[in-house]
Amino acid sequence: MVQKPVPRPRGRPKAFHDKTDQNTVQSLDRALSLLERLAASSGMTLSELATDTDESVATVYRALVTLQTHGMVEAEEPGQVWHVGAGAFRVGSAFLRRTKIVERARHPMDRLMRETGETANLGVESGDQVLFVSQVETHQAIRAFFPPGTMGPMHVSGIGKALLAWYPPEKVAGIVARRGLERFTSLSITSETALARDLARTRDRGFAIDDQERTEGMRCVAAPIFNAHGEPVAGLSVSGPAFRVGLSDTARLGEMVRAAADRVTDATGGSQPS
Repeated sequence: MVQKPVPRPRGRPKAFHDKTDQNTVQSLDRALSLLERLAASSGMTLSELATDTDESVATVYRALVTLQTHGMVEAEEPGQVWHVGAGAFRVGSAFLRRTKIVERARHPMDRLMRETGETANLGVESGDQVLFVSQVETHQAIRAFFPPGTMGPMHVSGIGKALLAWYPPEKVAGIVARRGLERFTSLSITSETALARDLARTRDRGFAIDDQERTEGMRCVAAPIFNAHGEPVAGLSVSGPAFRVGLSDTARLGEMVRAAADRVTDATGGSQPS
């Protein structure tokens, strides 16, 4: 009896899981790298992009013009300073439509901002980093600012540590192995032992604290949002300057953030871990 070959899933080539250079489109990879650099800046000139990417001016210009035709980038006069365009926003917004968390978190975040007087943030893990997907800014003149699309290390982020605290130990170890524990301030956690202690305290009290670990003079208090399986899928936080958010305030703020995160968990059909 001749055994029939098992068909591959439709739409996937044989090399679907092969991410080596032979299966990447170099021009597309180059263009996306340019887009990422523009997204992380307040605008760059053609020569600056060429120097930053170690590509020729002509190569960078062709990639930018291609992206420009799709609205992904735009050039600002005078000086031909390039910026991310509206097309990139439309494409990026599709990511937010994958989940109801952003929509369901909006009201709890607005309420949290009004109750605490500080900026409320929503973030998820992406590529072993925290990706901020939504923010409700306080009206205070001095405030924290994490625009949607901002990314940062997990070990020095309130939201990052809120997620890590409920991740399986092997997942935490993998993230640390790949990303390391970089020092940003004198209060940054830079050892696995110290991180494990901090995450244990986070689980015990129900919320995480970033005590000026990423940026001096800024504190953050965060709590996780869980899915239907009791797994952490996002984090909610309030952040502000240390002179307004004192360590003595973190317990009170932590209870408020924890309650807001729990409301989002309930609103999205999630459940607390057993």
